[in-house]
Amino acid sequence: MRVTGKTVLLTGGSAGIGREMARQLKAKGAQVILTGRDPARLDAMAAEGFETLAADLSSAAGVDSLVAMLGERDIDILINNAGQLVDHDFRKGSPDPDAANDGIYANLTAPIRLITALVPRLRARPQAAIVNVTSGLAIAPAARQPVYCATKAGLRFYTLALREQLKGTSIKVIEALPPVVDTQMNDGNPMKKMPAQECARQIIVALEQGRDEANIGMTRALRLVESIAPSLARRMTLRF
Repeated sequence: MRVTGKTVLLTGGSAGIGREMARQLKAKGAQVILTGRDPARLDAMAAEGFETLAADLSSAAGVDSLVAMLGERDIDILINNAGQLVDHDFRKGSPDPDAANDGIYANLTAPIRLITALVPRLRARPQAAIVNVTSGLAIAPAARQPVYCATKAGLRFYTLALREQLKGTSIKVIEALPPVVDTQMNDGNPMKKMPAQECARQIIVALEQGRDEANIGMTRALRLVESIAPSLARRMTLRF
């Protein structure tokens, strides 16, 4: 798919991987509408010439408000990139159940609700795409991030089923599985981190090439190990 001239709705586009995708898509001639929660970050992206929409996607009301702000605009590409990393580790104490609820909604339910709302207008376009950003941890979980891993695994399986449902339509369904990326979300993570700019570049290449999956960086190795010895892949990631 050529992204030039396409209208892209990119959630979580004011920081991290999303911000880099927004910049690279714009450089290729796409019109990018990006969402975020932080007013200062949104203002900074607006100063770069992006259309920005303030949206908290941790509730149904937040998703519905975003859809309402879009009005009847045509959307060619939906990129579900927004996500929340939830601290849910019983080794540190009792986790906050409300934080878990917000994370589950933002990471899993919000993309499903947004896709449900936008598939009719995506179907009306001659060429369209849905990109769901999951994680290498959707393949094998890390012990310290069970809620995040569960939501990303859920979104992975939703994406696989959605792709089958939309087979033969104008909508290409793509899953992007980043490794640990150098973003604010991973501050304090001791693992080697991929630059956000490179991760974004690989996701956009997968979109342009029409691939079903973008296994990025170390996720490629993890996918290989998981295909041969799933229990070994889990042992590799559960220690983190």
